[in-house]
Amino acid sequence: MPLKHLLLSNPSQTRYYSSSRGRNTPNLVSAFRTHGFLIKSGKFTDSYTWNNILADYCRWSELDDAQKLFDEIPQRDTVSWNSLIVCNVLRGNYEHACILFGKMLQKRLFCNQYTLKSVLKSVSCTFQLVIGNQLHSFVVKIGLDRNVFSGTALVDMYAKCGSLSDAHLAFKSIAEPNTMEREGLKPDESSFASLLPLLNDRSCCKVMVQVHATIIKFGSVVDAIVYNAAITAYSECQSIIDSEKVFEDMVGIRDLVTWNSMLVAYADHGFMGDAVKLFMRMQDIGIAFDIYTFTSVISACFECGQISQGKILHALVVKCGMEGTPSVSNALIGMYIRPNDVCNVEDAVKCFNSIEFRDAISWNSILTGFSQNGFSEDALKFFCHMQAVSVRIDHYAFSATLRSCSDLAVLLFDQQVHGLVLKSGFSSNDFVSSSLIYLYSKCGIIVDAKKSFDESCKDSSMTWNSIIFGYAQHGLGEIALDLFHKMQQLGVKADHITFVGLLSTCSHSGLVKEGSKILKSIQPTYGIPLRIEHYACGVDLFGRAGNLTEAKYLTESMPFEPNSMVWMTLLGACRIYGNMDLASHIAKSLLESEPTVHSTYVILSNMYAGFGYWDGRAMIQREMRDRRVTKVPGWSWIEVNKKLHSFNAEDISHPQSGEIYDSLATLMEEVEIVHYECIEVGRHEILFGLYDWIMDSLFQPSFLLEHYCSEAEQTFFMAYLTRLRFVMRVPFES
Repeated sequence: MPLKHLLLSNPSQTRYYSSSRGRNTPNLVSAFRTHGFLIKSGKFTDSYTWNNILADYCRWSELDDAQKLFDEIPQRDTVSWNSLIVCNVLRGNYEHACILFGKMLQKRLFCNQYTLKSVLKSVSCTFQLVIGNQLHSFVVKIGLDRNVFSGTALVDMYAKCGSLSDAHLAFKSIAEPNTMEREGLKPDESSFASLLPLLNDRSCCKVMVQVHATIIKFGSVVDAIVYNAAITAYSECQSIIDSEKVFEDMVGIRDLVTWNSMLVAYADHGFMGDAVKLFMRMQDIGIAFDIYTFTSVISACFECGQISQGKILHALVVKCGMEGTPSVSNALIGMYIRPNDVCNVEDAVKCFNSIEFRDAISWNSILTGFSQNGFSEDALKFFCHMQAVSVRIDHYAFSATLRSCSDLAVLLFDQQVHGLVLKSGFSSNDFVSSSLIYLYSKCGIIVDAKKSFDESCKDSSMTWNSIIFGYAQHGLGEIALDLFHKMQQLGVKADHITFVGLLSTCSHSGLVKEGSKILKSIQPTYGIPLRIEHYACGVDLFGRAGNLTEAKYLTESMPFEPNSMVWMTLLGACRIYGNMDLASHIAKSLLESEPTVHSTYVILSNMYAGFGYWDGRAMIQREMRDRRVTKVPGWSWIEVNKKLHSFNAEDISHPQSGEIYDSLATLMEEVEIVHYECIEVGRHEILFGLYDWIMDSLFQPSFLLEHYCSEAEQTFFMAYLTRLRFVMRVPFES
């Protein structure tokens, strides 16, 4: 409501009505009376009087009232402008405070340290670092960068905008920073609570110890808030032991935040068992839980695979009435849908349906869970449902959807999602561009994968890793290595995944010498500890080249116990080169450690059959029956005329399976002819000639398929030719 005055003949008799934020303070009463007298008398006094009235209005009245009074002041000076700017800042009107500052500069008024302090606070509250940099230049230009007020405001602005290096430089430029020690002041809980969140890196550990010593020194003035912040600070400085010490020393002053801080510290460092034990300790003591307690301990349960305990927690969540809380339900969804042996998608969906107000994390958790657990069709249907109910699609949702698209290789739908990515402006995002590269690489279109890479930001190793893996899948090792060298020249830091891709590239391309050199240089040259994935790629590198002795030596020289991935890689090499003795030894270890994995039985059975060891093959098959191990059938699918057709071995479920098998028989006869011709004139020339003829005859004028082949023949020919295109990318064995 606008301010109204009832002006009487004498200022002392002035009555007033005000919407002055519900408080008729003596200072504001005096300001009203003086203001009314000035209006009635028509006298224009000096600026000092007007500024005093404005200061009271800014402090106690509404912003509109202060703005009206400011407009009435006949001669506005720096103090007038400062008062109105401060008034806007105090009421959170930061944008208008910056506008007023701009108008003040246009009128060529002098800006002092108090002006800059208020404007810099507006910038820090809106996190506009670019404008903050411009203001810093202006401060230096007018010579106030060494002033304590403006310098402190610069430090605060840079710190809140996340630029600690600039904050430190601004602090160093202050002529005489007034430290608490110099001023004879004792730090209180606010001082420590503001400082501790800044110590969030391993390099700050020594500083954290010094701050902790100061906290102990002033222990009488410090409460639980500071010690809770100390637990978190030690955790972020990678010193979980010190976090535990602080927690255990807080006898008698622990609150719920203390317990939650320790829970989060355990979860962040992977001590999931300790987190669960701490939660049980809370329950025994009778500590009341909140949403942060549940989210931390549920996350700990699914990280360490304790789904049974997670279900107990779920029951406790329902009992406490928090099942519909988004953050708690999101944690439960993550627990149930996490890719592992006991993934329970149905329970995850039930948790999702129980949420009344779903956030982006709720939708993305279900979508990502479908994608990561192999439910690719469900993921795409869920993505379409998200669009239908107008859920905002972010880069996480696009990334998960594109991964599912790559599993199904439905190119038309893939391109539609890509178009939606471009329309939404996420094509340069690292997650999305990486998924696009992976998608087109897996679909066999390496050219489009390279285009997606060229359109990405290339600032992180994520997109580089994806394109290196893409070229590895296509056997283009030289190009992948050239990309790695370019990545190094641009200063992009490689990670452990980069070297997995490089080793895979060398393995698929037969670049044994280059791959061996990379494997030996990962730790000494790039400072990246060797992981089991690197050793597995090295085993594959030597195994594919037939150097089984080197592959076996690498397996035995690993600094940790080889897992099934390493042994399966070596077993596959034994199958290729017919080393039955080594294969039997490896298979024996695998069957003892993972007796339910079918691939070990299948490889060993095929090797026995290849060598004519029929008794051994019969023994393996009998063992599979006794252990109730069944071979998981492989599936192939292809899209023809906007329809998706899927097949597995000896499948007759397709409605046109009869025509498909007839076409297969005809093609197999042609393959036999080609096989004998390959023996006479060379496999490379015949196969590449056949490939070129097929490409020219069928893929270029695509209407030939539509006009001269039935739908069943189209389906099979497209599947066959797609497979042939993949074969042509793989080097032929001699």
